Amino acid sequence: MSTIKMRISAAGDVLDVKSLIEHPMETGRLKDKATGKIIPANYIQTLTVSVNDKPAVEANLSVAVSKNPYINVKVPGKKGDKVTIAWASNIGKSDSETATA
Repeated sequence: MSTIKMRISAAGDVLDVKSLIEHPMETGRLKDKATGKIIPANYIQTLTVSVNDKPAVEANLSVAVSKNPYINVKVPGKKGDKVTIAWASNIGKSDSETATA
C-alpha cells in the first residue's frame, strides 16, 4: 500500500496536484522516551512530480519538513494526463503513486 495520497484537479492547462505523504520525517536529534537512545534520521530527501513520465518538479527536502508532509504543486498539464509523485529517503526507502488527472 502506497504512503502517498494524491488528488488532482485540472483547470485549463494547469494541474493542481495535492498530496499527503505518510512519513515520520525523523531528524536524528530526538531521543526515544522509552529507551533513551537517539532515533536515527529518516527523512525524505528527494521528491519528484512527473506528468506523462516527464519530470515537472524536482525538490530536495530536509529534516525541516514536518511529519506526514502535505505537498501542493501546480504543474503544466491537462485533464487525462498521467501524474506520478515519487520520493526517496536518506535511508534508501522510496515510494511512488500514479493517478490520472
